[in-house]
Amino acid sequence: MSDWDYTTDFLVVGSGGGGMTAALVADNSGLKALVIEKTALFGGSTGLSGGNIWIPNNPHMEGVGVRDSREDALAYLKGITKGRVPEERIVAYVDRAPEMVRYLEANSDVKFMAVPRYPDYYPEHPGGKIGARSIEPIPFRAAKLGAEEKKLRRSGQGLVLGRMGLTAKEAHTLVQFSFWSFVLMFWIMLRYWFDVGARRKGRGDGRLTLGVGLVGRLRKALMDRDVPLWLNTCCDELIVEGGRVIGAKVTRDGKPMRVRAERGVLFAAGGFAKNAKMRQQYQEAPIGSDWTAACEGNTGEVIGMGQALGAAVDLMDDAWWTPVTLLPDGYPWLLVVEKSMPGCVMVNRAGKRFTNEAAPYVDVVKGQYAANTDSEPSIPAFLIFDQRYRRSYPCGPLGPSRLQPDSSLPKRLRQGFLKKSGTLRGLAEKLGVDPDGLEAEIERFNGFAKAGKDEDFQRGDSLYDRYYSDSKIKPNPSLAPIVDAPFYAIEVWPGDLGTKGGLVTDVEGRVLREDGSVIQGLYATGNCSSAVMGNTYPGAGGTIGPSMTFGYAAALHAAGAAQAARNSERAAAE
Repeated sequence: MSDWDYTTDFLVVGSGGGGMTAALVADNSGLKALVIEKTALFGGSTGLSGGNIWIPNNPHMEGVGVRDSREDALAYLKGITKGRVPEERIVAYVDRAPEMVRYLEANSDVKFMAVPRYPDYYPEHPGGKIGARSIEPIPFRAAKLGAEEKKLRRSGQGLVLGRMGLTAKEAHTLVQFSFWSFVLMFWIMLRYWFDVGARRKGRGDGRLTLGVGLVGRLRKALMDRDVPLWLNTCCDELIVEGGRVIGAKVTRDGKPMRVRAERGVLFAAGGFAKNAKMRQQYQEAPIGSDWTAACEGNTGEVIGMGQALGAAVDLMDDAWWTPVTLLPDGYPWLLVVEKSMPGCVMVNRAGKRFTNEAAPYVDVVKGQYAANTDSEPSIPAFLIFDQRYRRSYPCGPLGPSRLQPDSSLPKRLRQGFLKKSGTLRGLAEKLGVDPDGLEAEIERFNGFAKAGKDEDFQRGDSLYDRYYSDSKIKPNPSLAPIVDAPFYAIEVWPGDLGTKGGLVTDVEGRVLREDGSVIQGLYATGNCSSAVMGNTYPGAGGTIGPSMTFGYAAALHAAGAAQAARNSERAAAE
């Protein structure tokens, strides 16, 4: 009698973009694949994300008039990573990322479109581009998932009125508040109104976009191939024989099982963002697990399993940082658009700015940590804005006040979240911020705004700074004076989309030991592996793109090893 409860060729631990891509590629390459997910919902942090994938030289760029090349992509990534990542991994990513996109589009219904005007995060750097390296999934109908729709991980952020989905391109159009913005808003609301089936289900838009659209498409592709995905299934321990990983002990719905994986195990289970103990061990204080927007399943056990086999780890002190504000229920709301719109500043307890608020979100949080001292704390910081900003732009869960006035806000937001005063001094006193410092800083900033030049932090100089801005504001669409009472503030915490550190891998996604040797049969991708992007962030989708690309590479490698084994057996038989 076999000691195994289930046998497969390729066991994938984690159901995010990287894990499901790998399972799909493995199945298409002739392997039997199994995906396990420890939570009750599939999609991981990908399902909570913006769903963009950053793919240099991708097949959709030329169609929107943006030219790219392998040489430009390598120059850009080598430059911004500053030698922190082995060159062969960067080369592998540049070569295989567009290959992965073409493969998925040719072999499944996973389809993408370019986001033409979304620039790289450092577009002025040699090799940087003004747009289209970030691509997003084409919207997808939730009804195609059937009963699996109920098991789909969704995010409330990125939805209009918490109900209606937007693509990244549509979201950019809406925040311009132009004539076409209002036309688009009318069309989105009309489309949702006629989607009677989705409204009756009470689960939001039946048109899936962003991250939920991506994982929806991947899940449907697995369903079409009858690739099993087990929810509520934890990976407890790897099983090793003769120095090779041959399977895993898992617990499925409370029942222990032994799963054999003939050709390998792929860890695609996310990082350790939700593990406060690991974060405090590896990362700069103050840190915890309350400010992250990562999936609750990202608790890092698989990293420890790799380390138990001698695996090397790297970048454990870093994360995909982004500023967040905490809602009264503790939910971390990403501040991507809000921090960049003209007429706001971010200050510390001394009332001083400490960063370019419109910079890439990873750099804003790095600036927040760098400025945090005992005498002038910047954690939390405060986003300060005036009545013109409040009237014109969304802020966290708040719509512009011309659509959602203060009087209509729920009490928990009006009293516990949004701080308000008729004067800057009064606002500072409510926040515990130095009033003199805040008044002086706003006066200085207002001078920069009127001149159109931020002499302290160069806000608005980069094309990226102006992606989320207001073209009606002159001379700098990223800068506007803060002068119209009443004045407002929300707290800003150093959050993240997930951790960056994890198991060191090679160009095939194979996990490596400290001495550089391969742990046979063990692969890793996504945030449980050390990031190919090093300490930087190249553009929107710089985390999901590599997760899917190295998941693709790992599956192909496992399939190649399987074919080599079959060829050897055939030769021996002959």
